[in-house]
Amino acid sequence: MTTTLRAADGRAEIAVNNKEREAASGILEALKETSAHSAVAVGAVSLPTELVGLVNRVLTAVARGERITVGTVPDELTTSVAATQLGISRPTLMKLLVAGEIPSHKVGSHTRIKTDDVVAFRKRRLESQRAAFEQLRALDEELGLK
Repeated sequence: MTTTLRAADGRAEIAVNNKEREAASGILEALKETSAHSAVAVGAVSLPTELVGLVNRVLTAVARGERITVGTVPDELTTSVAATQLGISRPTLMKLLVAGEIPSHKVGSHTRIKTDDVVAFRKRRLESQRAAFEQLRALDEELGLK
C-alpha cells in the first residue's frame, strides 16, 4: 500500500511499495513505444500530450523506488519564499531585483515575484554554472592537468 505523508504546507510525500514500482516499470515500457508528442491511452483514460512527459518522469521515479513530493506553487511568491527556492538570502534576492535580473512588482508595500520568473532565473543560473564548469574542464585538458 502506498504511504502518503502530508506536510503542513500542503505537500504530499508519497512512498511506493514494490508492486507499485513493478507496475510503474510496466507502464514505462508501454510509454517507450509511443512518441512523447502523442496522446497515450491507459485503460479507459486518454492521457493528453501535455501530460505524457510529466507522467513519464513520475513513473520513472516510482520505478526507481524514489519518493515523490507533490505540491502546489502559487503564481506569485513573496521575497522570502523566492529566496528560499533559489537557495540564496533575501538580501541577495533584493539586490537581484533592484538590478533587474529578476522581474518583480509591488502589491501595496510588498514585493512579489512571479513563480515563472523565479524558475526562469534558476534555469539561467544553472546553465551559466554548467557553461563555467565546461570552460574549466576545457582549460584543465588544455593545460594537461587532467
